[in-house]
Amino acid sequence: MLGALQTKLAHTFDNMNSDAFLSLPSWVIAFGACVLAYLMGSLSFAVLVSKAFGLEDPRTFGSKNPGATNVLRTGNKAAAALTLLLDAFKGWLPVFLFVHGLDLLPLNSPLGQDWLWLDMNPRAWMGAVGLSAFLGHLFPVFFAFKGGKGVATALGVLIGFEPILGLLTLLCWLGAAKIWRYSSLSALLASVFAPLAYLLLDGALWQSESLVLVCSVIMSALLLYRHKANLERLFKGQEDKIGAKKNQPQ
Repeated sequence: MLGALQTKLAHTFDNMNSDAFLSLPSWVIAFGACVLAYLMGSLSFAVLVSKAFGLEDPRTFGSKNPGATNVLRTGNKAAAALTLLLDAFKGWLPVFLFVHGLDLLPLNSPLGQDWLWLDMNPRAWMGAVGLSAFLGHLFPVFFAFKGGKGVATALGVLIGFEPILGLLTLLCWLGAAKIWRYSSLSALLASVFAPLAYLLLDGALWQSESLVLVCSVIMSALLLYRHKANLERLFKGQEDKIGAKKNQPQ
């Protein structure tokens, strides 16, 4: 299948006039990738999956947050799991395609030789692409700019940056959730953990990029801000634990 895809792509590129594309400034290509990532991030799968399963709109009950945790309050674990996976997927896919897309192209194609046509380091710009997908989830253009808190999408972005970083962050979230049973607290701890781990493990598990680090810090700051109300409820002892039903008080 991969060979057939490579052949099709090579045939397409060999029969097109690519001079105009190759002459584009790198910032135009990077900006275009960020726009596409934002649009993909704007797909609110909590709303779409709930509608497909015949469930209530997650923006109308519980925390009113269109995310997997709130979908779980309906009692439909399958819908919540699918929401979680799709939200993470839309964070991972744009980063993966941006950095590794040219690997699918044969070396003799106009775009397959390497990234020289970009005159920039793609691993650095993947930070901006990932941040764009994350912002799309928080402020989705397709849903009146009212989105979720971005935990699953941020995890997908981190997996796109460095799979091991995403795995370590997930383990941090799971460990906190296992101990305290608060999704919000787990997310807050994981959001602080991710940029620190990316910085401290530089050279040991990966080679860090400054732009990726900056974008990771921005994502963490936005996650903390989006969980402000959760923090207030935690301090008051009013925060729901994981698995709480939608008719329980907030």
